[in-house]
Amino acid sequence: LFRSLALGATGRSNLWVVRASLARADGWHRVNARVLVLAEDDAWRNFVPGQRVRVTVRFGPSRGGDLKAAVLSAVGAPVPLGEPALFQIAAADLRAGLQKACAPLDDLQGGLLPGLVVGDTSRLDPELEQQFRDAGLTHLTAVSGSNIALVAGCIILIARRIRLGPRWTAALAALAVVGFVILVRPSPSVLRAALMGGVGLLALTSGRKRAALPALGATVTALLVLDPELASEAGFALSVMATGGLLILAPSLRDALTRRGVPGGVAEALAIPASAQLACAPVIAGISGTVSLVAVPANLLAVPAVAPATISGVVAATLSPIWPAGAQFAAWLGSWPAWWLVKVAQVSSAVPAGALPWPAGVGGALLLAALTLALLLGFRSQRVRRVVVVVALAAVVGAVPLRMVGPGWPPSGWIIAVCDVGQGDAVVLRAGDGSAVLIDAGPELEPVSECLRALGIRSLALVFLSHLHLDHIGGLRGVLPYKPSQIIIPAYPEPQAGREAVIRAAGTAGVPMVKAARGTVWTAGEVTLRVLYTPPLAGTRSDPNNNSLVLQAEVLGVRVLLLGDAETEQQQLLRDSYPGLRTDVLKIAHHGSAYQDPVLLDEAAPRIALVSVGAGNDYGHPNPALMARLLRGGTRVLRTDVDGDVAVVLDEGRLMVSVR
Repeated sequence: LFRSLALGATGRSNLWVVRASLARADGWHRVNARVLVLAEDDAWRNFVPGQRVRVTVRFGPSRGGDLKAAVLSAVGAPVPLGEPALFQIAAADLRAGLQKACAPLDDLQGGLLPGLVVGDTSRLDPELEQQFRDAGLTHLTAVSGSNIALVAGCIILIARRIRLGPRWTAALAALAVVGFVILVRPSPSVLRAALMGGVGLLALTSGRKRAALPALGATVTALLVLDPELASEAGFALSVMATGGLLILAPSLRDALTRRGVPGGVAEALAIPASAQLACAPVIAGISGTVSLVAVPANLLAVPAVAPATISGVVAATLSPIWPAGAQFAAWLGSWPAWWLVKVAQVSSAVPAGALPWPAGVGGALLLAALTLALLLGFRSQRVRRVVVVVALAAVVGAVPLRMVGPGWPPSGWIIAVCDVGQGDAVVLRAGDGSAVLIDAGPELEPVSECLRALGIRSLALVFLSHLHLDHIGGLRGVLPYKPSQIIIPAYPEPQAGREAVIRAAGTAGVPMVKAARGTVWTAGEVTLRVLYTPPLAGTRSDPNNNSLVLQAEVLGVRVLLLGDAETEQQQLLRDSYPGLRTDVLKIAHHGSAYQDPVLLDEAAPRIALVSVGAGNDYGHPNPALMARLLRGGTRVLRTDVDGDVAVVLDEGRLMVSVR
């Protein structure tokens, strides 16, 4: 019961305003609408695509400009309704068999091969994953049109060897594609890739290459009619652009290389990835705000290894249920081209100034598309080619000081730092020369204290503790010698042991403790912080996490959102209480756990995401799907388990990052 409102002149009695929740609803109305279900229970891992389940859910509103009717949070474990289809069980066995066949391999190759074949990156080394990203090779570890093309291409080659006609060849290739889609799981991106692959098969069936482009247009139109939301998805745009590049650019590039003496097979192998990369570059630039200088050469170097690695992996998966030793041998064969891909990613990602800053958004994409088109049309002129070479070299040389942060630590102009304290949190906001605000203190004394020393911090204006778990308060006594004026703690009192430890440490050091109140604003030098209030939560998976102190900070005009360990429930309340909450830098909640609200992530739209997480932790942090979602949204992700100490630098209005 909240309060009574006197209605005075209306002549009516007082109105009592009470909080209530829906306990039961009578009557059912069937609707056809898309929803997003957020599930946290590990029991979901045991289900396969197409299997029906029953689960209790909490309804939440849909936000973010999509066509979902609601966002649902699953409560408890799902209950299976019947058995899955036999072909889905068989596909799950093949995926598990591929993992077993790759288990004896070196960690890097053994983790990469399942990603190349079926998009399974569960064993992919985090550092290698980042290197693939930096080199523009991340599409290799996500099932895409290239995988579909490889499978269909192998069938087409075999069919031509035995002299089958175009119709039989297309039918067998289509059957192989359907089987491959079932193997890798029919996610929307996989189905899109399969349909795009069908465009090529249609051209093959008709025997006319000219049929491919109208077929592409018809496919895109049909997909948008069936699912209008695809119009706003970057993945769909990339699929269409890559397919269009293969149809329009690849033949011309291949012929141009052949005229210059390059053998036909080599020319085709080079033209395919180059044309796809050129076609996709404007979309990628619009999403990420960068233009990669290493993506095209890295993809060209990767070409010879992708097909043998993928085909070897498919053979290993196919053999696994009937001949495990043969499956291991096929996986071993695939590990050699996988080794080459690892080396290409490692070398390419280490190139200085591998990416140039570029205007983000639709304008940036259109600008790069126009420049690419102008260069392609004008490249026939020898004078134009010389100008392009000179400009490219100047851009590479000139970009180095733009992208590299000066040596030494801390970097000049740093405003935010995330300390590598293991499996815990410690975030430093620079308040001035030698002064800072600290949010959380990590699990132990020495790491956070050493981090502050390395940053040149002589005093702490304020210390905030997002909640009272050990991985956020364990190092508190190590930072109290920096004489903070206050320690601000959340109102939620649990766990009691953590609260008592903070009270003892603060009392010994003579530092006053303050409970954070709704909307309170603190200012310390160049830093302003505001408490973002959410109603108290009870009965969640972790009440201390879901009652975290959430802070919105601003440092020299840069917006920072610090989520503590807030999980799905508190994040949903946060976006409901503060709609349109955008930020430049986001401290990812709970070390990158799976318990995130995707709608909040989309609305926040951070340019940089910081993940404080311990290397080799037992919790599976950070969640791979979360990392992939952030990257798809164009967010630069930094992780302490991979990068060590991380600093965000403000340089003439541009945000940059430096690691130690």
